[in-house]
Amino acid sequence: MNKIVNLLWGAMLKRHYKQIAFFMANPHEAQQRELMRILRLTKNTEWGKRYDFASIKNGRQWAERVPVQDYESVKGDIHRMMMGEKDVLWPGQVKNFAKSSGTTSDKSKYIPVPKENHKRGHVRGGWHLLSLMYHNLPNSTVFGGKTLVIGGSSAPFAAFPETTAGDVSAIILRNMPRIAKATHCPNMDIALMPNFEEKLEKIAQIAVNEDIRMVAGTPTWIIVLLERILAISGKKNIMEVWEHFQIYVHGAVSFIPYRERFRQLIPSDTFAYQETYNASEGYFGIQSDFAVNDMLLLLDNGAFYEFLPMEEWDKEFPAAIQLDEVELGKSYAILVTTNSGLFRYKIGDTVSFTSISPYRIKITGRTKQFINAFGEEVMVANTDKALEKACRATNTIVKEYTVAPIFIGDAQKGGHEWLIEFEKTPDDVQAFGDLLDKSLQSLNSDYEAKRFKNLALERLTLQAVPTGTFYSWMKQRGKLGGQHKVPRLSNQRDFVEQIKAMLTRSNS
Repeated sequence: MNKIVNLLWGAMLKRHYKQIAFFMANPHEAQQRELMRILRLTKNTEWGKRYDFASIKNGRQWAERVPVQDYESVKGDIHRMMMGEKDVLWPGQVKNFAKSSGTTSDKSKYIPVPKENHKRGHVRGGWHLLSLMYHNLPNSTVFGGKTLVIGGSSAPFAAFPETTAGDVSAIILRNMPRIAKATHCPNMDIALMPNFEEKLEKIAQIAVNEDIRMVAGTPTWIIVLLERILAISGKKNIMEVWEHFQIYVHGAVSFIPYRERFRQLIPSDTFAYQETYNASEGYFGIQSDFAVNDMLLLLDNGAFYEFLPMEEWDKEFPAAIQLDEVELGKSYAILVTTNSGLFRYKIGDTVSFTSISPYRIKITGRTKQFINAFGEEVMVANTDKALEKACRATNTIVKEYTVAPIFIGDAQKGGHEWLIEFEKTPDDVQAFGDLLDKSLQSLNSDYEAKRFKNLALERLTLQAVPTGTFYSWMKQRGKLGGQHKVPRLSNQRDFVEQIKAMLTRSNS
């Protein structure tokens, strides 16, 4: 029976793959179609009338007509939508809003998720993911068992209960197609529980006895779940619990710091990993070749893309380029126009292109998550890679980390302070710090120049924090589960000081 189920799914996904093949072969035509569809649907909204969407014929006119937006410029209109107002950014009344995890501040952001965005963005993206997965694993048996997903939660908006707000994963799960619900673990009552710790325990108790073939979720929380399942089962690794376990779909954060721990938990040479880029604002990318660590940019999925070169990020009126102008290897901040009613909107993520035929990307960080206190321009991609190099050389595993600048004082030069929670601690933490600093210099020439003879920056300082530190800190901030993730880099010291203060209290 399982074989028949997998064959039927395979036949269906092969047909769906034709959509992906079309936009790979015709990227600019696909993007023009998406832009025109969005403008056609929104031409009679307040924004559509304000900027005369009906008269816009192409991406160049679009860029000339509409200024670049950020959350501050649209939050008033989004709040009106949450209070039930119609035809503001999107036609009709929008009832679902994705609450941003907010890695760089505690202020919540709410992103509209109209039905069009759910179906032609998130659901369509899910079909693309399965098609690309099957394309890489044509003999997959995933569809003969269960898929485990850790989602977030949602609740009525207090000021207007007709509106629902919460993690985008909760909105997706709650509106999941019936065919997907049939193989989903756990049931919706548990999957959407607001108490993350209680939900995690219930999922672990159920999943340990299920035939799980695929798992999806943020690495931070999936590791916590898998470790709990091993504790319940008494098994040495997850393949002893789920013998048909075949693939883990991950996203939201870089997988590099977690890779070695997953290899320990899932010691299988045939096990597959697939990265996905499904944000609150839309479904933007999927790893299409399991042998290459980048993602195919989705060009038919309810989003029209523009890109800001690094020198434009902080300008009041930044100049964006379009898809046909991007260059390989450069970091760009993404602008999206989407079927959620976001127009030329800065989502805060930065990417670089690894290929332009087809268009493939790597996420390099966040426009607000980098350190440039001394002109060193260190990105998350740099710190992740430097850690990977240092860990490999010392047989060490890092669980979580965060970095902040040490500002120049009367008796000290500038530098970087790292707080690291190790899964497997190095024999010599200071030697590890030396290697990490050298690795970062090898990856970032600006950091290397500032470190030359300690003229501008001292060697980084490193503190190994106790096991569970980052979990406790995220819990303290009310940011457990869902799409919440540990902020890696900051130009301020707030996060580092909060963690150090928490450790001081726990030791007193």
